[in-house]
Amino acid sequence: MELLHKLYEMTAIGNIVASPEILIMFALGFVLLYLGIVKKYEPLLLVPIAFGVIIANFPLGQMGVAAADHVKDIFLTMDFDTFYALPLAEQEALLQDSHSMNLFEIANRYGIMNFLYYSLLKTGLLPPLIFLGVGAMTDFGPMLRNLRLSLFGGAAQIGIFAVLFGAMATGAFSIEEAGSLAIIGGADGPTAIYTTIKLAPHLLGPIAIAAYSYMALVPVIIPFVVRITCSSKELSINMREMDKKYPPKVQIKNIRAAKIIFPIVLATFTIILAPSAAPLLGFLFFGNLIKEIGSDTQRLTIAATDYIMNPATIILGLCVGATMTADVFLDFTTIMIIIGGFLAFSLSVAGGIYAVKLYNVFAKKKINPLIGATGLSAVPMASRVANELSTKYDSQNHVLQYCMSSNVSGVIGSAVAAGVLISFLG
Repeated sequence: MELLHKLYEMTAIGNIVASPEILIMFALGFVLLYLGIVKKYEPLLLVPIAFGVIIANFPLGQMGVAAADHVKDIFLTMDFDTFYALPLAEQEALLQDSHSMNLFEIANRYGIMNFLYYSLLKTGLLPPLIFLGVGAMTDFGPMLRNLRLSLFGGAAQIGIFAVLFGAMATGAFSIEEAGSLAIIGGADGPTAIYTTIKLAPHLLGPIAIAAYSYMALVPVIIPFVVRITCSSKELSINMREMDKKYPPKVQIKNIRAAKIIFPIVLATFTIILAPSAAPLLGFLFFGNLIKEIGSDTQRLTIAATDYIMNPATIILGLCVGATMTADVFLDFTTIMIIIGGFLAFSLSVAGGIYAVKLYNVFAKKKINPLIGATGLSAVPMASRVANELSTKYDSQNHVLQYCMSSNVSGVIGSAVAAGVLISFLG
């Protein structure tokens, strides 16, 4: 019986019985795995995040990410229970007198996942590396051919700032937390993660889950917003017929040269306007530049898309999932983030649609509102969804290439919005 008792203590069963909320986190991880594997909703990120949630909540596994204020040298000689048993004044005094652990101490005390989180994610390294790969896979050609359509990628960012002020008005969030919540409306996972790291790192888990979940639900959210904001007549506007009736006055003669010059010029312009977004925009445009140069930099392009982006995606997903321990995730703030994220996402879609409606009031050459609906950063899923909606009203009305103009500009717009939030709130 003594042997059986020791075996029981060796396992995590007793801890799970003592803290049954852990089972809720397991269930969340399994649901996310189901969405990523079976439903194929953003599997490249949902699967690592989901698995990170599961392994982080195994008791005694040392895979959950510890809060930043815990990563102090005081815990090298004192455990959590002893520390929290002290009066609050003594706790604050100890934390002020202690210094932050170095990476080797973090790895020794808290395990490998904390080492990865504090060295690669907390420093803000991984999101720019993912943007490097995104840039190397992005074609700005549709945007260059339809520059006026790219304006709707900026209009779609209205959901970010609407939810920012709304979250502040509730009083439930600090101004930094409100900024982290609002960036979900940009529909860009790495941007949301980067902004949250800078403004409210303690909310990284729920905000990342909300951001990627709503990105995965683009095929549901965009049709929902379109149905309540657009008429069938508006959705039947044929962009190709409009181009024939009102042909563009300016034609790009050397598209390859334009594609090479474009990331250089736009990087300079946008980073001057939003210097805080330089890590994201700089890597994005550099990745695009080496892609457009062609065979001379092909090895760099392959490295950016395969050997850098893929490992960065794996580590980012696991680390984000590891921040979602039961004590952090299961509270009222998480529910507010899920609701606020949905509002930010939906308002961004509606903002792009109403920007097109306003444009159509004054322009002879009408634009299909679905192009405004794709002003998000969810590339290219948003464009594919919009094209499917368009062909339901007219089987010959393919708007994919037009939607990509707005969709790609949404990537830039969300990064600029992130830079603005970090500059003003950070």
